[in-house]
Amino acid sequence: MNNSIKLIYNVWILLSVICIFSSCSTRYQNALFTSKSDLNTDTIATVHVVNSKNQVYDYYRIKPNDMLAIRNLQDISFISSGAESKGSSGITTFRVENDGGVILPVIGKVSVEGLSRLEASNKIQSLYKQNLLKDPIIELTVVNLKVTLLGEFNGKGNFLLEKENTSLIDIIGMAGGLSPRANPKSLKIIRGDRSNPEIIYVNLTNINSLANPKLILQNNDILYVEPLAVYNISERFQRISTLLQPVLFLMSTAILIISFTK
Repeated sequence: MNNSIKLIYNVWILLSVICIFSSCSTRYQNALFTSKSDLNTDTIATVHVVNSKNQVYDYYRIKPNDMLAIRNLQDISFISSGAESKGSSGITTFRVENDGGVILPVIGKVSVEGLSRLEASNKIQSLYKQNLLKDPIIELTVVNLKVTLLGEFNGKGNFLLEKENTSLIDIIGMAGGLSPRANPKSLKIIRGDRSNPEIIYVNLTNINSLANPKLILQNNDILYVEPLAVYNISERFQRISTLLQPVLFLMSTAILIISFTK
């Protein structure tokens, strides 16, 4: 019987050692978008950029195949007759053609490629005023601009960039903030060409991070937040425990059988 107790004791010592070594890693094991060049986020004071494109971000410039929601605020039904699609909210959209033009009722094709939303709105407003309307008030938005939130946000998925210069904090607010599991030092923004992206690491615990111009979001940005390392340890322990439970059951059964046969 003493040998059986000793065996159980040795097994538990072995399992404890396995659990300790399996939890040595401080990084969340199932983290997304990792690479060998990833930084230890605990060393980032505010914002750190890897593979910076040194690009000065201006207002978004309209491109072919963008979808534009255009309406005259004085008579929202006026422009809708020529729209490509109409949503349940009554907002109508027009597609920018490959040549950079958008076809609108009465005034026909208007070249908008390369213009900001405000510049395009002013141009269309001027054309309608010249040709038809007394004092049109044209509102224009690009409805296909979005960012993707993954990881430890309270809300995940695609979020539209509904206004100029949408900041990181704007989107975090729209998502309902970070989850209780989130590591606020580990926010990562993946931007640009997916084969060679710019990667922006953000430490949200430092208020000085908020002033960085890199945190003005761009179309198709991916935002990801890892869980705290403690959840890595907990989940590894649970996984190991699940795998070893059948082994422990069999060992306990074998010990009981040996004990009763003596």
